[in-house]
Amino acid sequence: MTLDLGPRAFLERFSRGWRGPLLAALVAMVAGLPGLFGMPPLDRDESRFAQASAQMLETGDFIVIRFQDQPRFKKPVGIHWLQAASVATLSDVGAREIWAYRIPSLLGAMLAAAACAWGARPLFGPATGLLAGSLLGSTLILSTEAFIAKTDASLAGATTLAMAALAHLYEAGRGGPPVGRFTRLLFWIGVSLATLIKGPVGPMVVALAILTLWAIERRGAWLKSLGWSWGLILFVAVVGPWAWAVTVATDGEFWRVAVAGDLAPKLAGGQESHGAPFGYHTLLAPILFFPGSLLLPAAAAFAWRGRSDPGVRFALAWLIPAWLVFELTPTKLPHYTLPTYGALAWLCAAAAVRQTAGPATRWIGAVLAALIGVALTGLVVYLLSEYGGDADVPAAAATGGLLLAAGLVGGFMLARGAVVGAAVAAGVLGVLGHGALVGAFAPGLGPLWLSKRIEMVMGEARLLPRQGVANAPVAVAGYAEPSLVFALGTPTGLGDADDAAEALAAGRPAVVEDREAKAFAEAAAARGLRPHQAAIVRGFDYSNGDAMTVRVYGPAPAKPQEPRP
Repeated sequence: MTLDLGPRAFLERFSRGWRGPLLAALVAMVAGLPGLFGMPPLDRDESRFAQASAQMLETGDFIVIRFQDQPRFKKPVGIHWLQAASVATLSDVGAREIWAYRIPSLLGAMLAAAACAWGARPLFGPATGLLAGSLLGSTLILSTEAFIAKTDASLAGATTLAMAALAHLYEAGRGGPPVGRFTRLLFWIGVSLATLIKGPVGPMVVALAILTLWAIERRGAWLKSLGWSWGLILFVAVVGPWAWAVTVATDGEFWRVAVAGDLAPKLAGGQESHGAPFGYHTLLAPILFFPGSLLLPAAAAFAWRGRSDPGVRFALAWLIPAWLVFELTPTKLPHYTLPTYGALAWLCAAAAVRQTAGPATRWIGAVLAALIGVALTGLVVYLLSEYGGDADVPAAAATGGLLLAAGLVGGFMLARGAVVGAAVAAGVLGVLGHGALVGAFAPGLGPLWLSKRIEMVMGEARLLPRQGVANAPVAVAGYAEPSLVFALGTPTGLGDADDAAEALAAGRPAVVEDREAKAFAEAAAARGLRPHQAAIVRGFDYSNGDAMTVRVYGPAPAKPQEPRP
């Protein structure tokens, strides 16, 4: 008796029971871990989220979200609670270890992959579910969001969980396997957590899918099985206490700013220079879904031919209406469509497992994967030439080689007809390439990580207040990125040259960017100071595209006493 270890046999063997969702979660974990520990804190959103969570632990105020002394009335509190719990359990707020703030994002990505695998089971079968969850977990977008301490991976996990449970309820309503209260409970937990993490986005995706299915089928009896009575009570119990508390604590200001100051501008125009035309998300999807993008042409053909199939219909109801809303919204960022990527993974995996890909879709997918692999390798070469050095060449070679291989090897196997094998090979190589990118290559590009390098040189000079030597707070002039606040501590003063000179006069450290250098010198001279330059850091602020030269000043070292005769 021989054991078949081919890709299809592996999927069939290891997708039974809970092994499929667990393996999919493992893929997402392996894809996200290198960046979680390797990447320095990112500007600007990640560092703002992490700093706000740190302040919750420092102040004990878990209701009102703040960045330094400014309220952040943009998103609900869910991700901050998760981050604060992670830091309190695994680290210490004074240590400023960014990996501890990223754990909820990694868990969210793992939940998204596992839920994707579980949700596909009643509609497409367990083998398709395992492949779909693995495809989702290995995508560039989810494996990247998995190590960024903000809302999006956790939102994807909660929303995908709700949609997966809804798929089980939908199929049960069509005469499929019956479901118990636990599945209904998972649905309401997913909707409630998505709301507490990012407001209306998750419920919108779920509601649009339900309305679309009802409009197409004119059959809504299965919706009665959702457990509306106790489910809505659970929803209010999860979301209501904080909503009431923040309303009281801010006199309703949170809702005014969150809706009128954040949500409404995004719907009316391109907020914060993030406007983009209709089609932006569609054009970007093949790159963000890489390496699974080699199956997108086959998935499109499969969805069109099988649109009357209940599973395909459910996936399209999940994908298309929400995607159109994101495309019609003037403000666009690449991660906005992530809550719908589980449906893409279902269609791609079903097309592969059911072997529906014809020669044309296979060749188109192969060329698409190869082009993206080449483009990603070109990006690695560019980053090396602009920001790297000789020491970064091995990591760049490994990163570029693996990403290129993901596109070329996967494309070659797909063109030869080994569809499932192509998806598995591209996925493995893509995860390894992404791991090399965010775990070794990108962290080594020193010019991009100004805040981390400023923190390091201040630590070497014993100027970090948390070291117990230098006085707090540090004054910063001309370089105001949130990552530096996270690195140096909440009291960090983001001001001008005069504030920096005043800090030195008070015996505190100062950080001055060269655009403030002349004014700083004048302010220091006016106070009779002779600033002691402890270090100089040159780099690139990728948030605004400016080259930066930053100088670190500390109190002048004490002169050694003259020996007595």
